Amino acid sequence: MKKTVDVIIPVYKPDERFRKLMTRLERQTCAPRKIILMNTEKQYWKPEYIQGCSNVEVHHLTKKEFDHGATRKAAALLSTADIMVFMTQDAMPYDTRLIEQLVDSFQIEGVKAAYARQLPTYDCSTLERYTRSFNYPETSSVKSAEDLSTMGIKTFFCSNACAAYDKEIYKELGGFVKQAIFNEDMIYASKVIQAGYKIAYAADAQVIHSHNYTCRQQFHRNFDLGVSQADHPEVFQSVSSEGEGVKLVMQTAKYALSVHRPGLLVSLFFQSAFKYMGYFLGKRYRHLPKKMVLFCTMNRDYWSKVFS
Repeated sequence: MKKTVDVIIPVYKPDERFRKLMTRLERQTCAPRKIILMNTEKQYWKPEYIQGCSNVEVHHLTKKEFDHGATRKAAALLSTADIMVFMTQDAMPYDTRLIEQLVDSFQIEGVKAAYARQLPTYDCSTLERYTRSFNYPETSSVKSAEDLSTMGIKTFFCSNACAAYDKEIYKELGGFVKQAIFNEDMIYASKVIQAGYKIAYAADAQVIHSHNYTCRQQFHRNFDLGVSQADHPEVFQSVSSEGEGVKLVMQTAKYALSVHRPGLLVSLFFQSAFKYMGYFLGKRYRHLPKKMVLFCTMNRDYWSKVFS
């Protein structure tokens, strides 16, 4: 029997790119039964962006109510499809077969989650372009608990920029954590692996999605990453992520030299330093004063709930 699919997207200040995203979702060979939009701040919503789109639900919330885990968890309760595809509003389907390729992954025995390959945008920086190829290679793969000894934290890697989940197993495992500053996708993915199921990386399912973060933005982002790991030792304590970070830096440095661009090593050094500083402080956020936490974070609204 053909599986039904719902697409779920948190939305904030939609623009013309979002309109294009909605159009591309409408043209998918495996059409979503329903598109559920969780829009933050009703004042920024523009109904014309979904004009002509069928089966779209829009649910409004305030910025203070938004949470990476809770908002997606609430959206999942609105879905009765066999498979839920979670996306972000800046992830653009590369072609009309994105959803089809993700759904096909669930034909593999034991696979209960799948995530798409992320391709760089046209204006993506050289270093970020390489990072995309490092994290999202050309070849598909399937991960299970047997890979923990060799892949470490990479076993839990999964990105809600574009990922699909089996709804029944999602419910069985309790879904996303209710409160998450970051990493709600990897935290849930760890449940999938630890429950004995598998995660598929579907390289043929592709979205265009990348960021040109400044060093400061990298610092804030990695601070929140560190916080999420500190808050979930049951996931991250037994699998270190530092080794994977070092591996990425070393591989990127080799790439810069192989393309005869040693000047990139300077940018790589500063980006890596800011990333590590943010991550280091985030892992130890409980020992920091409130003002410093608010300075370091990328998501100040999250802390209004924590400190209240």
